[in-house]
Amino acid sequence: MGIGEGTSGRLPDAFLRPGSSSFVDFLADHAPDLLPGRRAAALGGAAAGVVNPASLAPHATTIVAVSYGTPGEPGTGAVMAGDRRATMGSMIANRAIEKVFPADEFSAVGIAGTAGIAVELVRLFQLELEHFEKIEGSLLSLDGKANRLGTMIRGNLPMAIQGLAVVPLFAGYDLDRGAGRIFSYDVTGGRYEEHEHYSVGSGSVFARGALKKLWQPGLDASGAVRVAVEALYDAADDDSATGGPDTVRRIYPVVATVTADGYRRIGEDELEQVVEQIVARRRQGGALA
Repeated sequence: MGIGEGTSGRLPDAFLRPGSSSFVDFLADHAPDLLPGRRAAALGGAAAGVVNPASLAPHATTIVAVSYGTPGEPGTGAVMAGDRRATMGSMIANRAIEKVFPADEFSAVGIAGTAGIAVELVRLFQLELEHFEKIEGSLLSLDGKANRLGTMIRGNLPMAIQGLAVVPLFAGYDLDRGAGRIFSYDVTGGRYEEHEHYSVGSGSVFARGALKKLWQPGLDASGAVRVAVEALYDAADDDSATGGPDTVRRIYPVVATVTADGYRRIGEDELEQVVEQIVARRRQGGALA
């Protein structure tokens, strides 16, 4: 009996058999068509006479992550921030898209690439971590979470080959090391640990330049938030696909911290103050202190 079949009101046998603690593996066995990477997309190209699906899908950029504090000491963690613009070719598809999400209590994931598939992958990743915790009765290690996300990205490779790629950025608080850590990926699911700071997306080359100049050892949480927002500001200055802070509509980046106390999204009032400080410094021709 497949998932969703039957009218007795009882769960199908597949739900009641002991098995893997991975929800993705469960779906692959019993409902593979529900996995984002298993869905068919038409091969594009002018020669085939078919519109490339990548040109029809909104894309999301840019994401930055910053670690701060001294490992093993209080006040240590990571900040993740994402701009709010999604583009479709030369058009702005959405001015207020969400690109940074809690993966679980102690980690965050930011999306870059094909927005629809990326959001679906994040939701599946959230469910994967929740499922593991319920089955095993414990949290997956931060390295384990990073590895699981890499496996899910690898599953989307057929779609990535057709232009519908997803390249997230993952950051979390390592309970064992007492530190914030950052992981980047490629479209094949390759996982790479980054140190101090990193950025992905079309504006990442500009954001990384800002991060190199602004990041410094011993940053506290508020300082790391300012550095992340400043890096996004620089990316938006040179990359048309990255949206800068919109003070008229009050659209600000999504910024979150991950610490020993868990995931926390920074409020708009606090972000508004940070943006105003950055704008005031730039008007005066000064750098961020």
